[in-house]
Amino acid sequence: MRYLHTMARVTDIDASLDFYCNKLGMVEVRRIENEGGRFTLIFLAASEDVAAGHEHKAPLLELTYNWDPESYGEGRNFGHLAYEVDDIYATCQSLMDAGVTINRPPRDGNMAFIRSPDNISIELLQKGPAKAAAEPWATMQNTGKW
Repeated sequence: MRYLHTMARVTDIDASLDFYCNKLGMVEVRRIENEGGRFTLIFLAASEDVAAGHEHKAPLLELTYNWDPESYGEGRNFGHLAYEVDDIYATCQSLMDAGVTINRPPRDGNMAFIRSPDNISIELLQKGPAKAAAEPWATMQNTGKW
């Protein structure tokens, strides 16, 4: 397993980039605009990671901007921790066998969500390309929140 990123929701992209990039010295390394989902993801790396050429290997900060206004309140603006796993299906099965609820099953062979005992959302992402859809995951329903 490899730690990938921490996600925080933001309400003002310009103010957030001013804070994280201009004031803290982080560097934008990737941006995703998703019209269907109505959100923008901005991935930031620490300046030392960029200088060392590790910006795609080091953990990142993911800023999530939802296009439709929403009040997050304290705590709601923090999103999730993300880890890359060698085999999303085997990892999820092992977690289920250990009594962990899979809140968002890896129906797409790529992404799943679980929660810690303190209700911290944890995203699991398949290393490399997505695996082919397979049961029981392909038809498994979501459980709770993530």
